[in-house]
Amino acid sequence: MERTAVIIVAGGSGRRMGEGLPKQFRLLGGEPVLARTIGTFAAALPGAEIVVVLPERHIPFWENLKARFDVAPHRIVAGGAERFDSVRCGLQALQSDPDLIAVQDGVRPLGTVEMIRRVVEAAARYGAAIPVVEPVDSFREVEAGSEQAADPRSHPVDRSRLRIVQTPQIFRSWLLREAYGVEYRSSFTDDASVVEAAGYPVSLVPGERSNLKLTTPEDFAIAEAILTARQEAAAEAAETAADDRAPEQAE
Repeated sequence: MERTAVIIVAGGSGRRMGEGLPKQFRLLGGEPVLARTIGTFAAALPGAEIVVVLPERHIPFWENLKARFDVAPHRIVAGGAERFDSVRCGLQALQSDPDLIAVQDGVRPLGTVEMIRRVVEAAARYGAAIPVVEPVDSFREVEAGSEQAADPRSHPVDRSRLRIVQTPQIFRSWLLREAYGVEYRSSFTDDASVVEAAGYPVSLVPGERSNLKLTTPEDFAIAEAILTARQEAAAEAAETAADDRAPEQAE
């Protein structure tokens, strides 16, 4: 597998959670969200350099919090005003010379090892790859100029042509560094948009509906349910495997 470094951007302030504790530090299944995200990448990409980008004021809190848990090795750097700036800080902090660089939201702790490796393989082949899922809801686009009206005009959008974008977004190292050599623009909504603005195409890879970006209290309730379901499935699989081995041991 290609040598891959990981930049985990965790700059949330907690405003949308309606409480003071930033969501990347909240516990999910008894473990900080950020620790879960780091652990998944450490499992998917053994030996990969992992850099976590945090607001400078949050670094002492995370240093204290992570000491209470078994968190996979990583380095911490301070971020910038925008996500774009934080990713650039992460790029500058990398000490290895990777073939690929993955950029991950710190509050997406539920992506699987299999999905991460799938995106790595696509990025190694095409140069740039992001995970996406098809939307299941219907969509309408509000027409320009009527956004603030009491009864805005709108029209339906063909959802078969839409995709919901997730992370990790993974790129050839030289390509991502080149793309981030420009000044910030408001049109940069994610790393793929930065790379495309530099003139490079981005490959779409099947993501996972469970790969949630934890933003609201409701998201945490769903995430807890997903974790419980996974734990129950793993326990059932282990029990089935034990039952299958029992007749062999009896012989």
